[in-house]
Amino acid sequence: MVTSRWAAAPAQTAAPRRRGAVLERAILDAALDQLGTVGWKGLTMEGVAAGAQTGKAAVYRRWPSKEDLVADALRAGLPRVEEAPDLGGVREDLLALCRRARDAMFSLPGTALRAVIHECDPAQAERFHGVIFTGVVEPTVRLLRDVITRGIERGEVRPDAANGYVYDAIPAMLMYRSKMCTSEWTDQDLEDMIDHLMVPLLRPAGG
Repeated sequence: MVTSRWAAAPAQTAAPRRRGAVLERAILDAALDQLGTVGWKGLTMEGVAAGAQTGKAAVYRRWPSKEDLVADALRAGLPRVEEAPDLGGVREDLLALCRRARDAMFSLPGTALRAVIHECDPAQAERFHGVIFTGVVEPTVRLLRDVITRGIERGEVRPDAANGYVYDAIPAMLMYRSKMCTSEWTDQDLEDMIDHLMVPLLRPAGG
């Protein structure tokens, strides 16, 4: 009996076609990756499509512009921290919170966010202010408020430290040193900031 060479060939199975949420997640991840590697100015819809292994039309059907795509990618990718650390002391709590913020800043979504902040012109940046506020600033301030309020209750923090200027101090320092000084915020840098800025700022009178 002669066996056909065609019958002997292994069956080829087509790769399943991604749809819906699976494809959208792949596109959003590809956008974050592009921002982290080529930056805002280098990101293109074609490059994102190639990274997601899909067609350009699939990207444009969901996001008509680069700004829309990046805004959604940042919303989906930024980490969510629900609870402030509670290690028994305000210094330790602030240090743990700063480490979380530092790690988020240098994660893939954080690198993408910094590319947007650093490279966009003012008109473009306006498009992302809401994303940055709700995804980064507001959660950080809320957690700082929780840490400082607990410190006041324990008598470690002066009561009038619960105000917006104090809450802004750590995010402002992290962003300023990251953008203007290209600081990577080592653990020692964070300890120095807490010990030389925040602890004296929060300490009760005569403490």
